[in-house]
This record gives sequence, structure tokens and C-alpha cells, in this order.
Amino acid sequence: MSEATFDHADVVLCPEGPMLLRGDHLVEDASGTAHRTSRPVSAVCRCGKSSAQPWCDGTHKVIPSRDR
Repeated sequence: MSEATFDHADVVLCPEGPMLLRGDHLVEDASGTAHRTSRPVSAVCRCGKSSAQPWCDGTHKVIPSRDR
């Protein structure tokens, strides 16, 4: 069986964690700046608390779930 290829990134929403993007993609930050990445997997912040926006820095692990 051959491996399928797609022209778009796979997206995985981690419960109480980041959004994982697989493949080449553009991520737009809150100020409208586009960030291109070609990493195999990139983690995008969904809690809004990361100091590395738009990327996840793991901060969601240390804040109470009510504040995420």
C-alpha cells in the first residue's frame, strides 16, 4: 500500500493544548504578520499565554484550566 500525500497541512487540536500543524504552512499572528514554517510539525498556541506567539511554549501546562 502506498503512502498518500496531501497538498495541505494536517491539523490536530490537542485537548487543553496547542494546535499541531504538519507540513508547510503559513500562520498569521495577532498583528497580521504571516510566519512560514516547513518544520515537520509545528505547535501553535491556543491558550493565548505563550511568550513565543504564535507558537506554543508549553505555558498551558502550568496555568489553571479555567484561564486557558
